[in-house]
Amino acid sequence: MNLVIDIGNTTAKIAVFDGEELTEIHYGSNRSLACLPTLAGSFPIKRGILSSVVTITEEMRSQIAASGIPMMWLTPETSLPVANLYQTPQTLGPDRLAAVVAANYMQPGKNCLVIDAGTCITYDFIDAAGNYRGGNISPGMQMRLKALNEFTDKLPLVAHEGDCPLWGVSTETAIRAGVRQGIGLEIEGYIRREKEKDPHLLVFLTGGDGFSLAGPIKETIFADKMLVLKGLNRILNYNIINDTLS
Repeated sequence: MNLVIDIGNTTAKIAVFDGEELTEIHYGSNRSLACLPTLAGSFPIKRGILSSVVTITEEMRSQIAASGIPMMWLTPETSLPVANLYQTPQTLGPDRLAAVVAANYMQPGKNCLVIDAGTCITYDFIDAAGNYRGGNISPGMQMRLKALNEFTDKLPLVAHEGDCPLWGVSTETAIRAGVRQGIGLEIEGYIRREKEKDPHLLVFLTGGDGFSLAGPIKETIFADKMLVLKGLNRILNYNIINDTLS
């Protein structure tokens, strides 16, 4: 069994895989891995992989060491089952890389656009030959809502849940509708543009924030909130098979 840890800007996901099957998942703070002792004692875990977009605390390092699980850290030097053509791999978020690895593994031989809607919204493209070509980064929903409040004098901080009419009928609904609909239209625009180039393009949507996309657009999407975890597990298994782990 494999332990897969994905530490994001907001939360940490800790999962157990049996082969390719996700059998257990825990969500927690991105500043602690308190559930590790329980998982290590409950499953016959042989190896693990960790991906983080934040600085790992000393407490977390101690928790990993105490678990006794040999841990591979995803770095720019890690062997991958895809070709990474990003010009600055040392600055590439490992979650973005893991997501395209998963998409390529699940749909080999296809051009794939991977959209991760979380703290930021990322758009990443991997071609049919398994070449990661790069991607774009855009502010996520909470970031947009906070920016409207922080960079203006009178606009309030609005929760993303609530009334979201086509046209706002109050400042609160105008902000919420503007942000939510703006993101939806942005995503749809990326998909339409890329499908004009390749009508057979496959689109994966992952991340914590869901959006109401247009019917024809929504029907073309593989929605999978576990895409990053699956990609990390794929990278770990690839390294095990190819004996690159010490």
